[in-house]
Amino acid sequence: MAKTDLTLKLEEEIHSKTNTKGMKSEFGLFEVTIGFNDGRPGYERIDYLTYDTKGIWRAFEIKVSLSDFRSSAKKSFVGHYNYYVLTKELYELVKDEIPSHIGVYIGSNCVKRAKRQELAVDENVLKEAFMRAGARDADKMYRSNSPMQLMDAERKMKKFEKQKQIAHQELRVLEHKLRKRFGIKWEDELDKEVSL
Repeated sequence: MAKTDLTLKLEEEIHSKTNTKGMKSEFGLFEVTIGFNDGRPGYERIDYLTYDTKGIWRAFEIKVSLSDFRSSAKKSFVGHYNYYVLTKELYELVKDEIPSHIGVYIGSNCVKRAKRQELAVDENVLKEAFMRAGARDADKMYRSNSPMQLMDAERKMKKFEKQKQIAHQELRVLEHKLRKRFGIKWEDELDKEVSL
């Protein structure tokens, strides 16, 4: 089933929150399968799982609707710290239903801290699942026949970010000049000149 735009947005926000820039200390993967998909009991999928350099596992369940939140599908809270990733509207509807040890992110903002738990499965099971998910993602990228696309996209994003910073600085300089010429109410004065 294809993911909704809202699900993709929440995925992007939680990934950017846990994907530290520079020296990497937390590693995350989407759709990490615990066990093998052979129908055995205990098979489950974690929406997003991270592992950090201190050996801490964090599991995230991404929910975008009330029916999704209340569905009978298993909540894969297997980490030391476990979280829901919700929209603000959904959080307001379900906040009283969230167990005290489960944390909550609204997009990339933590609004409720998780309490540390013992791992729900053996750590080696998590490590194996994490490796399989990483290998799956690497294989997808390799088979896309254009592994350089990601690096090219990142380069373009950095270029756009730099252009945005320059434009922001230019705007601040212009606003300073306008304040100096027209005073605090420079926007009103500018509107008068434009309407003439």
